[in-house]
Amino acid sequence: MAHPKEISALNKAFTGLGVDEKTSISILTKWHPHQLHSYRKATPDFFIEDERQFERWSDPRVLQLRQEFIRFKDAVVLRTMHPWERDARLFKEALQMGPRIDIIIETACTRSSEDLLGARRAYHSLFHRSIEEDIASQIRTSERKLLVALVSAYRYEGPHVQEERAKSEAEVLYNAIKAVAKKNPTENEEVIMILATRSKSHIKAVYKYCEEISGNHLQQDPDGDWALKQTVQCLCMPHAYFSKILDASLRTDVDEAARDSVTRVILTRADVDIKQIKEEFQHKFSGVSLSKRIEEVANGNYRDFLLALVSKEN
Repeated sequence: MAHPKEISALNKAFTGLGVDEKTSISILTKWHPHQLHSYRKATPDFFIEDERQFERWSDPRVLQLRQEFIRFKDAVVLRTMHPWERDARLFKEALQMGPRIDIIIETACTRSSEDLLGARRAYHSLFHRSIEEDIASQIRTSERKLLVALVSAYRYEGPHVQEERAKSEAEVLYNAIKAVAKKNPTENEEVIMILATRSKSHIKAVYKYCEEISGNHLQQDPDGDWALKQTVQCLCMPHAYFSKILDASLRTDVDEAARDSVTRVILTRADVDIKQIKEEFQHKFSGVSLSKRIEEVANGNYRDFLLALVSKEN
């Protein structure tokens, strides 16, 4: 019989983000066939016994475990990529996965003007097409115009804000949000112009004045358009946005798309603003550090790699 403590340790090694390679190797290489048999019997979550009393891996578990074994390798590959290539591939994968409009918004709105331009150039080199034409041809929802405009943006990045213009555009944004039942604000040409051409400093001012007009926190409006809210948050409050994504992803019971978000966020922000994201995470989630959450959920080399990246200073 396999020892109960070893069964528990192996189950833990196979659960979470990544795989605890050292534990799984040390246990599995010393077990004899009868111990492997008792392990299969003792773990019905992993193994299914059919009418012939044959224990077989659950197909979803096989797929999940294979993905967890390669998660560390994927993270290493992403780390070695030029950031422009990495972002270009993120855009392409986002278009192929559903599409994932949230990833397109995130990538377009949290990069500098030069980095977004670089990603567009890398996309040309990798796929012999432009991001804009692929979005225009593949996105069929109301967000298409906004997405094309966001990925095409080349914003002024200085601190100067025209306050009167910001107040005027706050009224435009507020009126578009109020009229959401008649027309989606992400289809409003003036809203798209504001979100895709103004500097991030200017949009922060617009957002501030818009909240003063409405008297509400727009991010907490349950009836608000999700794409508009994410766009504003990524442009104005990226550290809060990334903290929220990491909190939702660093759990053992999330789907594969959420699991992938951990790698995406940490790998793309490690050399940019991971220090500020860590601070925001700890502030936002009752003093729990990002490193602690990673230690609780991730395993093995993948865990160690993430911890090393989040310990970097900008």
